[in-house]
Amino acid sequence: MGVFLVTAVIATVTVCAAAFAVIVYGPAGPSPDPLAVAVAQGVTGKSATLLMHERQQIILEDADSQKFTVASTPTITGTPAQATTGDNGAPLVPDGPPPDPSTAKGIAYSLLPSFGFSTDQFGCLDLMWTNESDWMWNAENASGAYGIPQALPGDKMASAGPDWQTDPTTQIKWGLGYIKSVYGTPCNAWAFWQAHGWY
Repeated sequence: MGVFLVTAVIATVTVCAAAFAVIVYGPAGPSPDPLAVAVAQGVTGKSATLLMHERQQIILEDADSQKFTVASTPTITGTPAQATTGDNGAPLVPDGPPPDPSTAKGIAYSLLPSFGFSTDQFGCLDLMWTNESDWMWNAENASGAYGIPQALPGDKMASAGPDWQTDPTTQIKWGLGYIKSVYGTPCNAWAFWQAHGWY
C-alpha cells in the first residue's frame, strides 16, 4: 500500500511538471507559449520599470536624508519654538518676541518681508529647515546638498554670494529666493515637503 502511494505521488508530480513545460515551452521544445510571453512582458513592461525606478529613488532619498554630516560642532543657541496653526491652517510663530536676531532663525525672520512673505510664514520655514538641516550653515548631505536650505548641489548658492559655504545670511537669501520662485511661499514649500520629504 505504501509503495503504491509513493508511486502515485511521483506520477502526479511528473505529470504536473510535464504540463507546465508544455505551457511554457510548447510541445515542440523551447519556443515559448504566447501566454507565457504575455505574462513575462507584463512583469517587465514599462510600468513595472517605472515603478522600480521610483522605488529606488525613494530608497536613495530616504537613505540620503539620514546621512547629513556637520563640518564642525554646532552651537545650540536656544530651543526652537513650537508652531501653532492659524485660521488658514498654516503654522504660525507663537505669540512672543521674534527669534534672536543674531541667530540664523532671526536672520530668516527679518528677511521674510524683503521676499514678499509675511512673518506668519516663519513657522512653516522653521519646521522645514529644522527638518532639512537643523538650521546649521555647515550641514552636509551625502547627496551633495549643503547648508541651511540644503541646496543641491551646494554651489547653487554662489548666485547669492561668494561666501555661500560659510555665511548663513547668504544661504538664507538663496533659500528664500528658491522657495519664492518654485513654491510661492514657505508654507506651500512646507506642504510639499510634508508630502514628499524634500522640497
